Amino acid sequence: MKTCLLVIDVQESFRHRPYSTERDMPAYLAAQNALITGALAQGVPVVRVFHTDGPDQADNAFAHASGLIKPLGGLVDFAASATFEKHRHSALVGTGLDVWLTENGIGRLIVSGIRTEQCCETTTRHASDLGWAVDYVVDATLTFDMQQPNGQPLSAADIKARTTTVLTERFATLCTVEQALARAKAAA
Repeated sequence: MKTCLLVIDVQESFRHRPYSTERDMPAYLAAQNALITGALAQGVPVVRVFHTDGPDQADNAFAHASGLIKPLGGLVDFAASATFEKHRHSALVGTGLDVWLTENGIGRLIVSGIRTEQCCETTTRHASDLGWAVDYVVDATLTFDMQQPNGQPLSAADIKARTTTVLTERFATLCTVEQALARAKAAA
């Protein structure tokens, strides 16, 4: 089964959001870069997805006018097999990614990127529902602390734990970087 690595929303926009922090960035980038490098070494196609939305103004970090719709600093430089822009949480809504995956005979996706519980999780659920096998590499996803509706803090670690809990055995196989690469190699 042919595998494809999705690198979702790994863009400078996030460094310009009020909730952004660099606390977990080094570990995330190490995992993300190892996943990209390993995939490329195996000949696994790597697809880049950028998120754009809102008014096209310089003060909107997710607008082209901001100049921030570009790879996150610290991300390994790579030539993407394809690049898509999305305007919704799922990378499969209105982007043509689903068509590209089908045309290229992709049966398994490796999901990575920013944010763990939003675009990465949503794309995982959507892809699973559409019939793709999904390997979710939580260490190669990044998120930020949030505040619950009752005002209590919710840590990024707790968000990741919740995401892995709801995805495993339902929508995805949870993998380390090494496991995802081994599964891609075995499926080739």
